[in-house]
Amino acid sequence: MNQIIGQSLQGKPAGAPYSDNTPVISEGSQATFMKDVIEASKTVPVLVDFWAEWCNICKKLAPVLERVVTSAKGRVRLVKIDVEANQSLAAQLAQAGLPLQSIPMVAVFWKGQILDMFQGAPSESEIKKFIENVVKNTGGGPLPTTELMSEADTALEAGKPEEAAGLYSTVIGEELENAKAWSGLIRALLALDDEESALAALEDVPEAIAKHPDIEGARAALELKKEGRKAAEQSEEIHARLAANSDDFEARCELATALNVAGKREEAAEQLLYIIKTDNTWNDGAAKQQLLRFFEAWGHTDPVTLTSRRKLSSFLFS
Repeated sequence: MNQIIGQSLQGKPAGAPYSDNTPVISEGSQATFMKDVIEASKTVPVLVDFWAEWCNICKKLAPVLERVVTSAKGRVRLVKIDVEANQSLAAQLAQAGLPLQSIPMVAVFWKGQILDMFQGAPSESEIKKFIENVVKNTGGGPLPTTELMSEADTALEAGKPEEAAGLYSTVIGEELENAKAWSGLIRALLALDDEESALAALEDVPEAIAKHPDIEGARAALELKKEGRKAAEQSEEIHARLAANSDDFEARCELATALNVAGKREEAAEQLLYIIKTDNTWNDGAAKQQLLRFFEAWGHTDPVTLTSRRKLSSFLFS
């Protein structure tokens, strides 16, 4: 199909020579297709958004696609083509094998040929992943927001939550539906002991990603932060109860919550694992449920999560 498309468009008006001053996002037509898409794709991947005024899904896709392309900072370009206003071009491309019978459809041109495509209106995160793959497959480096996310994660792990919060906020400004950035921002604010701002950020999370695992994890971290702060205030009483009765499981649960908010994850997990090993049915499995909340808050790839999950499995299935 790629060769057929290239051949079928030969001889069409090429317009002015391609220039690096070309806008990242532009409106295209049959008259400019060779210049804006085929010629331009020799130096940078060009996404072509085929749409129509009557297509409501197209209108839903457009702002999201434009936002992600803009955040790519020139690593890809976007040309928008109204198939109704350019029926002859649409017919040519359809005859060449491009599935334009169902729009919206986005095709990626590279070196004058089609590299990849998608139809419908994927989520912003899915579109970002699609464009990341395009850039990777055409020899480009990581997207700017990907680099910023890496810097932010490094800053948070290095104990620089204020710096991390600023970087995560920058990513969110570029990619509003970046769940990992929202989660990182909330966690950075919690590390700064700013629960009020963390809650405000959680409430500002776009509805489209509100149930994303990263957001659920951040929500769990916020809830555990509040619970842990209260438990920490009763630390002396909790230790006294455990000194009097080492099988005071309620006290152990409270201690685990306090240890978690203090950053002592391994110790927190061990308190709950002790209860589970001793009596897995205590309080309708409350210790297990709390441990699972810890896993969600810490992240399912966190080293302590992985180690503790193995121990939990050994207790439950031995």
